[in-house]
Amino acid sequence: MTQQKGIKMGYLAAILYSLFIGLSFMFVKLIVPIAAPLDILAIRFMLAFIFLTIPVLFGWVKLNVKLKDFYRFVPFALLYPVLFFTLQTWGLLEATSAEGGIIQATAPIFTIILATLFLKEKTNIWQKLSLLLSVSGVIFIFAMQGSSFSLGHMKGILLLLASTLSFAVYTIFVRRLGSTFKPYDMSYMVIMLSFISFSGASITQHVTAGTISTLIATINQPVFWYSILYLSLFSTVFAIILSNFALAKLEAYKVSVFMNLSTLVSIVAGAIFLGELLTYVHIVGAIMIIVGVLGTNLAGRWGNKSSGKTNHITKNTNVAS
Repeated sequence: MTQQKGIKMGYLAAILYSLFIGLSFMFVKLIVPIAAPLDILAIRFMLAFIFLTIPVLFGWVKLNVKLKDFYRFVPFALLYPVLFFTLQTWGLLEATSAEGGIIQATAPIFTIILATLFLKEKTNIWQKLSLLLSVSGVIFIFAMQGSSFSLGHMKGILLLLASTLSFAVYTIFVRRLGSTFKPYDMSYMVIMLSFISFSGASITQHVTAGTISTLIATINQPVFWYSILYLSLFSTVFAIILSNFALAKLEAYKVSVFMNLSTLVSIVAGAIFLGELLTYVHIVGAIMIIVGVLGTNLAGRWGNKSSGKTNHITKNTNVAS
C-alpha cells in the first residue's frame, strides 16, 4: 500500500469509526434502563472477544503478539475500552445520548495538547482555527440548550468528560506504538483484557449480591440483544480496529477531530429513534463542526503545499547564489 493510499484509507477508517461511535450512544441509552452498566460491558466485550477470536481459530487472521508483549497492552486496555466505556455507560445514566456525543466531541482539545507535548505533532494556524471552529460548534449546541442542571445530570456530564479524556490519552499511546503492532493485534489484546476485566467485575458483583436471576431476566429482552450485538460488533470490534488503523496512518489530532462527526450522528439518531429534540441550534452547530473537521484535515495539505513551495524557492535561490 502506497503512503498516499494509506492516508486515504486512514480517512475512510476515521469516518466509519465516527459513524459507529455516534450510533452507539443511542443503543447504550436504550439498554441502560434495563441492565446494570457492568452487565452491559461484560456481555458487550464477551461477544466482541468471540467475534475477534473466530477468524484466528479458522486461520483467517494470524496474531503476531508474544507473551512478553502482554504487559504493554495493559495501559491501552485500561484507558480504552475499560475506562472509556465504563465512564461513558455510567454517564449516560444521567445524560442524553446527544449530550454524550457532544461531550465526546471535545476530545480534539485534549488530543492536540497531548500530541503537541508528547508526540511533537505540529499544526499550522489554519488547522488550529478549524479545530477551534469545530469545538465551538459543540460548545454552541451545548450552551444554547438552556437546560437546567441537576446534581445527577452534572455528574453524568463529568463522567462523560472523563471518558473523553481517557480516549485522548489512549490515542497518544496508540500513535506511539502503532508502527510496532498491527491494528488487529492491538484490537484483539485490548478487547481480551477488557473482557476479562468486565466479566470478572460483573460476576463478582452478582455472586456477592446473589442477583444472577436479574441478569437472566435482562438478557431475555429483545431490545437488549439487538442493542448489545450492535455495541459489541460495530462500536467495539469494528470501531477499535478502525481507530487503530486510522491512528497508524494519520496524526492523532486528525483522527480525534473526526470524533466531532460522531456528535452529529448521535444527535440525529437521538432525534429520529429516541424522540430527542432537534432544533436550529443543532443544525448551526452541525455546520460549524463539519466545516471545522474538514478544515483541520485539509488545512494541513494547504500548509504542506505552501511549505513545499517555500522550500522549492529557497532551494533554487541557494543554487543560484
